[in-house]
Amino acid sequence: MTSHIEHPENESRYAALSVNKGIDQPDPLNPAIADRLAGLKKRELSADDYLAGILRGDINILSQAITLAESARADHQARARDVINRCLPDTGRSIRVGVTGVPGAGKSTFIEALGKRLTAGGHRLAVLAIDPSSERSGGSILGDKTRMEDLARDPMAYIRPSPSAGSLGGVARKTREAMFLCEAAGFDVILVETVGVGQSETAVHSMVDFFLLVQIAGAGDELQGIKRGIMEMADLIVINKADGNNVERAELAKAQLQNALHLFPPHESGVEPRVLAVSSLDGKGIDQTWDYILNHGEATRGNGYFERHRGEQAKYWMYETINEQLRDRFYRGQREKIMAAERRVQRSEISSFAAAFQLLEEYFASAK
Repeated sequence: MTSHIEHPENESRYAALSVNKGIDQPDPLNPAIADRLAGLKKRELSADDYLAGILRGDINILSQAITLAESARADHQARARDVINRCLPDTGRSIRVGVTGVPGAGKSTFIEALGKRLTAGGHRLAVLAIDPSSERSGGSILGDKTRMEDLARDPMAYIRPSPSAGSLGGVARKTREAMFLCEAAGFDVILVETVGVGQSETAVHSMVDFFLLVQIAGAGDELQGIKRGIMEMADLIVINKADGNNVERAELAKAQLQNALHLFPPHESGVEPRVLAVSSLDGKGIDQTWDYILNHGEATRGNGYFERHRGEQAKYWMYETINEQLRDRFYRGQREKIMAAERRVQRSEISSFAAAFQLLEEYFASAK
């Protein structure tokens, strides 16, 4: 039997060849980081840990707290509610701005331009984006950190996308909770970006102080594709991409939209909405946009609308949370009965209305 040789190339019959033994390779992961990661995996953070981390501005713990709020697990939801309630005394001091617009209007480019101007001025900025999800697969794009590369690297900014997953109300509520957590972590400006479709605009309007609509010129009828309700909600309309050969068209669109705003009823805030031509590439109109947001805040605080509006928003979200919890518990508690009722309705054995009332009656009877 031939004895085992680690390098047979070194045998005498291979006189012209010599192979040295290699060195032992170290672990590619820094052992200090490995120990820390292992500790994090073993130890689940308590409400006290979350609170302390958030209040000292720890971004990692803030992200974990938002993930906790987004979780569907009952124990996670309970802990998230505890953390958010304990954060409330440190919330409410930020400027909350909603940003919406038709796809292709350049919302992300505009937000990055405005965000860089804010962080350069010493503001801490959080961008919360409701990201579109596939109805078929449930997958979402979550591309805001890719579209806002400079802002994503800015230590004064925090970008957090939330997949809509076909459940706008739940995600909007969790976005509002994320907003509170970001405020407690010391972010003094919160931008909430919508996907620009569906009912997301109404949901976002119900959680911000200022609602901004991003539009572009040169895309045909400037009012095409814009719901009148969104126009009426807007505190400011910016005509983006007002640069290069598009300047004249942007100015024309600005005049058209300003005239259109005069046809609407007076804004509930008591401050007349404006239209600005903006270029996210060269910075034109970015300073004016921020100045208008600040002036709007001063005016609404002065006429009492600001506090009244925030109070109405808090009441709205109380009812939205009640509706969401009732709906979730109803569907989760009698899944088999609902599926059986579906089959009976499809076979025309019972009407849709009768099946619905029967399920509701049985649910409320069991809840007594």
